[in-house]
Amino acid sequence: MTEGRLTRGCIQVYTGDGKGKTTCALGLSLRAVGQGFKVFFLQFMKGQDTGEMAAAARLAPDLTLHTFGRPGLVNLKDPAPRDRELARQALDLAREVLRSGRYDVVVLDEINVALAYGLLPLEEVLELLRNRPPHVEVVLTGRAAPPELVELADLVTEMRPVKHYWEVGVTARRGIEY
Repeated sequence: MTEGRLTRGCIQVYTGDGKGKTTCALGLSLRAVGQGFKVFFLQFMKGQDTGEMAAAARLAPDLTLHTFGRPGLVNLKDPAPRDRELARQALDLAREVLRSGRYDVVVLDEINVALAYGLLPLEEVLELLRNRPPHVEVVLTGRAAPPELVELADLVTEMRPVKHYWEVGVTARRGIEY
């Protein structure tokens, strides 16, 4: 084991309909980098340029960020073959990263949505999590976390909307929502 690594990595899930799941995972990633950990942040179903991509480039090689997605939203009722293919590629990379044990924290951003809408097989993801190296902390984000994932996790936080400025017409803003 490398000096300074976690002795026990946990599984964290950030889910729910409220804002802040990815932001929470980014905050944890920033904290981990600040403590000398290596972080791999993998985004499912996101293809647009974001502030986190620029920030990750500034924190490399301690923070590595990869995105798998096309610009715009995935039609979750009828995902395109390309969206399924990108989700599969992201999961394949996640498997490689987790098995390597090179990273202390691995974030699988929006994987809960990919699971909930059948872009990925749940059992395959659960097996991957169960068989990860013991020092690796894994964070999974996105709405609609499957109950089996919630059961497996060590920590589950549900973001719940109470009030949101979108309700009065404030749209996504650079540096705040993306």
